[in-house]
Amino acid sequence: MTVQLRVLIVEGDQPLALQTSRYLVHHGLAAHWCGDGQSAMSALRDQTWDVVLLDLTLPDSDGLAVCQRIRLRWHLPIIAVSRACADAEKVAALEAGADDHLTIPFSFPELLARVRAVARRARGNVVPAGQTVQVGPLLLEAAALRVTLDARPVAVTSYEFALLWALAQAAGKVITRDRLLELTRDNSDEVFDRSIDVNISRLRQKLGDDPRQPRLIKTVRGEGYLLADEGRGPRKL
Repeated sequence: MTVQLRVLIVEGDQPLALQTSRYLVHHGLAAHWCGDGQSAMSALRDQTWDVVLLDLTLPDSDGLAVCQRIRLRWHLPIIAVSRACADAEKVAALEAGADDHLTIPFSFPELLARVRAVARRARGNVVPAGQTVQVGPLLLEAAALRVTLDARPVAVTSYEFALLWALAQAAGKVITRDRLLELTRDNSDEVFDRSIDVNISRLRQKLGDDPRQPRLIKTVRGEGYLLADEGRGPRKL
């Protein structure tokens, strides 16, 4: 039996929200619309959701601030939606905690594909189910998308987990940005180039890694990134 995906649509434009909701429901998803940030936070507290579709232009709130609030309290995929197509807008959304970004106007088939893609990643399909890998003090548990550092839990998004997993599989070796894009891109999901750098920066912050002298995720200038393994390599548990 296929589990029905539950999508929370946080959108200030009522006609667009209703069109989006009807399209998702027509394709077998459950959808609920909130017109502002306050009602969205209430809906998140009251019910369980698989994906949040978040308009960055809300009548009562700064959409980026709402995104940050959601990310601090809930571990679920967020797709940010905006009317600006500049990379700066996409980067701001990712830095606020979004997993993906869409620009209005968007096609509904693309929206559906992205919703399903982030949901699959969040449910553990980005990596082999059940595997656990340890690299030094860093422990990654695929089934729960859980990261711990020195036995301390680190809250990450599904995309951040996929990126860290790719680095852990080749611990001690340099992976180019292009290769990281290939390893973390779902077949139905487009990831733009700057997302790698943005998510590496976010991972370093969450891991307490000094970006000037990182001990875990290192930048190899002109080549890519590597996860330091202190000469031991990844250990599968």
